[in-house]
Amino acid sequence: MRFRSIIRIVGLLIMLLSIFMLVPAMVALIYKDGGGAIFVRSFAAAFTIGTVLWLPNRHYRSELGTRDGFLIVVLFWVVLGGIGALPFIFDSHINLDLTTAFFESFSVLTTTGATTITHLDELPKALLFYRQLVLWLGGMGIIVLAVAVLPLLGVGGMQLYRAEIPGPQKDNKMRPRIAQTAKTLWLIYILLTIVCCLCFLLAGMNVFDAISHSFSTIAMGGISTHDNSLAYFNSPAVNYITTFFMILSGCNFGLHFLALSRFSLKSYWRDQEFRTFITILAVLIVVAILIIYLSGSAYRHLSFDKIIVQVVSIATTTGFMVEDINYWPPILPVLLLCASFIGACAGSTGGGLKVVRVLLLSLQSSRELKRLIHPNAIYTLKLNSKVLSERILESVWGFFSAYIFVFLVSFFIIMATGENAIDSFYLVSSSLNNSGVILGSANAGLAEISQIAKWTMVIDMLFGRLEIFTLLILFTPAFWRS
Repeated sequence: MRFRSIIRIVGLLIMLLSIFMLVPAMVALIYKDGGGAIFVRSFAAAFTIGTVLWLPNRHYRSELGTRDGFLIVVLFWVVLGGIGALPFIFDSHINLDLTTAFFESFSVLTTTGATTITHLDELPKALLFYRQLVLWLGGMGIIVLAVAVLPLLGVGGMQLYRAEIPGPQKDNKMRPRIAQTAKTLWLIYILLTIVCCLCFLLAGMNVFDAISHSFSTIAMGGISTHDNSLAYFNSPAVNYITTFFMILSGCNFGLHFLALSRFSLKSYWRDQEFRTFITILAVLIVVAILIIYLSGSAYRHLSFDKIIVQVVSIATTTGFMVEDINYWPPILPVLLLCASFIGACAGSTGGGLKVVRVLLLSLQSSRELKRLIHPNAIYTLKLNSKVLSERILESVWGFFSAYIFVFLVSFFIIMATGENAIDSFYLVSSSLNNSGVILGSANAGLAEISQIAKWTMVIDMLFGRLEIFTLLILFTPAFWRS
């Protein structure tokens, strides 16, 4: 393990991120509502930490292996989450303790979106924008950005890319060189954000809200600048625009690349995962509409646009709220929460198990049923008309097993802190799936849960964002053997 080279790279990445601390400071200058000083202090602290890590190790340049790549990613996300907590610690408007500040930082960085902060409409614009900016950077992954714009890292970018990009097929690249792939991902990400922002402006949002909500929508974090989230705007146009871009962000970004490069939408429907993704959302919307309109006049106030945006928001792990779903027919909140376990597509900014994994698990289960009937028959599994190797199927089952293990361990830890079983289930599912959607009393009392429960959720957020294995592998003895 090349530790000094790793420390040098992490230091450079922290210095890069510290520059983004100055953006909210400029927002504070524009709106003149305070809050700028905490970001200048945070920039100075972050840049100093990055310099201290980089300067003594600046001459250590060596080709890194796969293990080094995993360690860099985990170290950077942990350190970044800690540095990201500095404005929450310094800010006097919200008065967060250390644990809660770290919770808020990791929640936005991992695009989970769960928050203990209230009275958002009264907070300085700089702090609100900072949450959206960190969320947006975390959506695609700051590691991919660093690989794209920092060739001076002196490291084969594939090691970082493999550890960062979600999904079971991590070796698929859109461009021959990994730096080109990372740049392509970010160009698509930025383009979607700009188009989404323009649509929000046309729908009547002001510039600040349009930029902030476009960040949150494309990153699929569901954080708003208002306490009432999307309900603040009370606009069907805003709801439909949000729904459309949540679906786009929930797709594999490789499909966006194909569509743009070929000027054709056929690549979307040819993709089996995308078809499954759209089918799941369509079925959920139809079921939700039927349940609501068959449940009596008490729910007839729920308009079509509100039902659609709420269903898509929860199912894709985005987490925007336009209604308090705790007051919907009881089956719907639980159904939508279960759908969030599936989440979005691989290669997207969403969370959950990913549609392709659930699809492969269902295909393999079907194959095993066929084998019971015809034990000697040979069945191959195909995705997009391509035969899948057994190695990919093994990795999917391994991921699912690791997911269940992490979920159960976290569930029992939170229960041991005094939370009841139902609230513990909601807290773990919210953090591990990076959805931020917490049902029942757990949502109202998020600020009051114990510090152990909050740290457990922070770790789960990292597990979910880094796709379990990237973090779990560091706890295996084999990883540290030379």
